[in-house]
Amino acid sequence: MPMIPRGTQVPARWRLLVCGLFLMSSCSIAAAADGGIADVHALPQLEGAVEDTSRPDPYRVEYRVPTPAAVTLPAVRKLLSADGWVPYVMPLEETSGTLKFKKGRQGLSVHLTQARGRPDQSVVNYTTDRIYSNVPFPEGASDIVFDGTRPYLGCIAPAALDATSDFYTSQMNAIGWRKLTPEAAARWTNAGLDETVPNGVRAFYDHADDEAGGFYKQKPVMLTLTRRDDGRTNVDIRVAPFALPVDLKADSDIAGLPRPSFTRRAAGVGSASSNKREMTAAATAELPAVLAFYRRELAARGWQEDGNAPLPPGDDAAIRISTAEETGLLRLGRKYDFTMISLTAQVKESALAARARAKKEADDRFFSDATSVAKQMIAADEARRKVQAAALSDTPLNPLADSKTPVPLPENAEGVKFEGDDGQLEFSSTSSVKALTAFYRAALKPAGWKEQPSVINQPNMAMMEFSRSGKTISMTVMQMGPKVNVRAHGSGLMVAAAKPMAAAEVQAGSSEAKSSEPLKPDSESQLPVPTQRSSTSLATTKLPGSETPFRRELAASIPAPLGDVVAFYRSELSRLGWQEKADGAAVSTERAQIDFTSPQGPATLKLGRAKGETTVSLVQKNPDAATKADIMPRPGQARLMLGNIGPQEAALTINKQTVKIAAGAGGPQSPKGPMLDLPPGTYQYALRMPGRPARTETLTVAAGDAWGLVVGPSGDVLPLQMY
Repeated sequence: MPMIPRGTQVPARWRLLVCGLFLMSSCSIAAAADGGIADVHALPQLEGAVEDTSRPDPYRVEYRVPTPAAVTLPAVRKLLSADGWVPYVMPLEETSGTLKFKKGRQGLSVHLTQARGRPDQSVVNYTTDRIYSNVPFPEGASDIVFDGTRPYLGCIAPAALDATSDFYTSQMNAIGWRKLTPEAAARWTNAGLDETVPNGVRAFYDHADDEAGGFYKQKPVMLTLTRRDDGRTNVDIRVAPFALPVDLKADSDIAGLPRPSFTRRAAGVGSASSNKREMTAAATAELPAVLAFYRRELAARGWQEDGNAPLPPGDDAAIRISTAEETGLLRLGRKYDFTMISLTAQVKESALAARARAKKEADDRFFSDATSVAKQMIAADEARRKVQAAALSDTPLNPLADSKTPVPLPENAEGVKFEGDDGQLEFSSTSSVKALTAFYRAALKPAGWKEQPSVINQPNMAMMEFSRSGKTISMTVMQMGPKVNVRAHGSGLMVAAAKPMAAAEVQAGSSEAKSSEPLKPDSESQLPVPTQRSSTSLATTKLPGSETPFRRELAASIPAPLGDVVAFYRSELSRLGWQEKADGAAVSTERAQIDFTSPQGPATLKLGRAKGETTVSLVQKNPDAATKADIMPRPGQARLMLGNIGPQEAALTINKQTVKIAAGAGGPQSPKGPMLDLPPGTYQYALRMPGRPARTETLTVAAGDAWGLVVGPSGDVLPLQMY
């Protein structure tokens, strides 16, 4: 067939023909084209084998047999040995479950597993292994340890020394190995070729590059044969010591300890900051080179040698080392052609004591700072509450005209949410707790509702229970910032086929004004908000010293129609990579709630209408930060974290559980205070401290929320939503 010159345009039909021929022949020709690759599909299989042909692979075959692994393993070894395959083990892999075989210059790995759900069956895998540095095995050799990448061979030949020497003289020559000449060895320093071996012989070989034979940049090898007392011969082939690296470079640390390059089986325990740490490795270098590396590296890191230590069995060197804070031990030994490394370091007792003192001082400073910050927060919160309470009106209230709720609404009710099917009512007001409770007592008593006594009747919170003709109404009136929130529920509020309404919007005439201009994003805000806003605030929650918040919340009031604000946030959040959840949006003319997935975690946008403006609540959570800090609630639950920066133990009762909170709990001295997981809902809790009257409050939690309740020095409780 004539050759096609490079660059010639090949007709499409020829390309198709070539591809088809390649596909048809690749599986059968691949192994034959490379003498170093075994044709695994031609290897013998055990009786009853069923081959898996679902994933054709020229270098791997898998079949199932009707015998358990304990029976299959010796059977496979016997089967392949009868076919001329010689079993061996890899250095340092004596306990490996993979069987290794060699036949000429071809290698084979055999792996066995139990068939899924069938302990009476086994699955056998044949995989080709390429041998890059081939050396001959004496016939009948035992205890074979081999690695075809360097190479390394250790075994016991059944013949005497002279016969084994004759075998290697002929067989090494047959596969291209040549006796190393002094002229060729001159390129290496200290390459002595005339070494004598007591009770044995030694020879050095090199091999030219041979792509067909699998040799490439092969280092010279050293063959050592020694006579055994039983008449057999020990065989050892390894890279000649003078061809190994002498000046070892540093590889990446393990457990904060140095290790040289050219290592295998490297492992470590601990880290640079641990009280005790250890590093082990096997270096493909001679022991003097490894020892020189450690003397250089350890000295550069401030370690000094403190003399030799007793030599454990198998070690050739053991050196004590130390720094001002640590003591250590370096042990080196030889196994196969490796230098085995063991380096341990232990912090001294005096250094441990100094570290403990430093940590205590740092914790004390942190606790002092945290206490000061908490006191400032509590004082600021108390001052804010007082200012806000002073702005609330005690003026007697009149009922709202044309109210459609089962109980009257005060004339200044805002954001009314009424769900008659569930008997739920909620609104806010600028009147005080005192004025609102007086309003409902005056309005419900003439209608036949009887009030049950309640112990909660404070300036900032009151709870009332009413009953009439077998029906009940429970009301909670609580100051929430600059307004008072009223929540009521019970059978006395249930109305068939009731629908949500917004009475305050009806009272205000509530026709939305059209935006005078498109909403523009404020580039300085951490979370999106239009520049056209009448108010805004951003709150974040995070641990002291951390830059990653668990939760961010933006609150704003925007003088624009709700539809315009929805469009603004959908556009801006999409630009930031937020994705709206499927079926996660509920939008009406009066309110909207849209759930998102942001790059940091889940987020929720809630919009409503109040005083002719659109109110915004945008909350973004970071579950990775919350999980790392161990504040993430269980699925479907809310988590409550309790802390106490006061000087006395406190007891908090919630959901019929009483938890004691020790002084300092939740601070640096005791970082993990008590935690509770609660179902979503509204809970009344009571706090008790020695010598102080009980304090009662109400907390509403939702699934996935994490709240902190911090007891202050004066017995106040500061609720903080953490996640």
